[in-house]
Amino acid sequence: MIRILEMDKLSVADVLNRKIEDYAEYEKTVREILAKVRAEGDAALKYYAAKFDKCVPEVLEVSEEEKEDAWKSVSEEYKAMLGRAAENIAEFHRLQLREGFELRRADGTVMGQKFTPIAKAGIYVPGGTASYPSTVLMNAIPAKVAGVGEIVMATPPCADGKVRAEILVAAKIAGVDRVFKIGGAGAVAALAYGTESVPAVDKITGPGNIFVALAKKEVFGTVGIDMVAGPSEILVIADSSAKASTVAADLLSQAEHDKLASAVLVTPDRKLANGVAREIEIQLDKLPRKEIARASVENCSKIIIVKDIEEAVSVSNEIAPEHLELCVENPLALLDKIKNAGSIFLGNSTPEAAGDYYAGPNHTLPTGGSARFSSPLSVDDFVKKSSYLCYSDEGFRRAINDIVMFAESEGLTAHARSAEARR
Repeated sequence: MIRILEMDKLSVADVLNRKIEDYAEYEKTVREILAKVRAEGDAALKYYAAKFDKCVPEVLEVSEEEKEDAWKSVSEEYKAMLGRAAENIAEFHRLQLREGFELRRADGTVMGQKFTPIAKAGIYVPGGTASYPSTVLMNAIPAKVAGVGEIVMATPPCADGKVRAEILVAAKIAGVDRVFKIGGAGAVAALAYGTESVPAVDKITGPGNIFVALAKKEVFGTVGIDMVAGPSEILVIADSSAKASTVAADLLSQAEHDKLASAVLVTPDRKLANGVAREIEIQLDKLPRKEIARASVENCSKIIIVKDIEEAVSVSNEIAPEHLELCVENPLALLDKIKNAGSIFLGNSTPEAAGDYYAGPNHTLPTGGSARFSSPLSVDDFVKKSSYLCYSDEGFRRAINDIVMFAESEGLTAHARSAEARR
């Protein structure tokens, strides 16, 4: 049974379980995998495929024939649905494209900023027993919109050595160039360092288990990464306009992800709180993943009673949840008051699931309170900003004295002399 607690008896830190865990044992394993793949390339990838995926693909890259077979095996209705979702996602992300700027001064000085897409992006898509075509769309489409030159995807194969058809169909629709049957920390290593078959990329994005997350953390610096994501979170702020059955369903939509997922309702309405608690119990028993969802509900989830919606917003801002639903009568009135959240879902007709799959905003979001300082995956993650500067002779002569004074104040004589040389 989910716990119902009073906010005046809690600290905000008590609301979500974000204890710092000791990952030393996992980190040791991850470093060993990274080192082996870096040293042995494809041979190491096949070794780990046999060990973890219980199959060894003869060829690591998915062939064109396999892609065609997957395309034919999936219904036209399903492909059309993916196409509609892809267009929604592309439409949203095209609005994120930005142009550079240039500043020209009267003395001939020119300076500015330009945007350049990264050359190669690697996206990781969890696979094996699960199938996440939504992850393909949410990672590949922003890269494609940004103008990335090549998109390389890594995903673990099933026990038969094949990649699920839905994943390959989504990859085709999203514009993925190459797909490899590799998973876990080994896949991250291959994308970061390159092997005989797998090209090294410039940035790796996409979710995964603890080994994938720690591997991304380890290779950061060799390549860029999107974020190190933790367990999924949803926080629902609700008033009397919300239905208990709907709120319970939304909380369970995240609880079924992971035993460590957090699903939290914050409300001033005690009747609603009790109703949601009852509905969670009713709905839990009907879920195929009820064992996972129940562990999340009982260990990591809560219903918090606050005095009013203003306090609910204050609690939410301090928690900085990954997903925030505003199941209130006038959600737009609260929007400007929300300062920290990965993605915000406004109103009783806007479930978090709409954002996960279809609407357009990205579902790769900051977790663990990192929404205080970071943002959802976007086109910006796949472009680089470069500044540029060109002084005219006249413009630089005007600046020399200031540059020399600044350099000498820092004790960097050679800097000062490089400016002096241009008098």
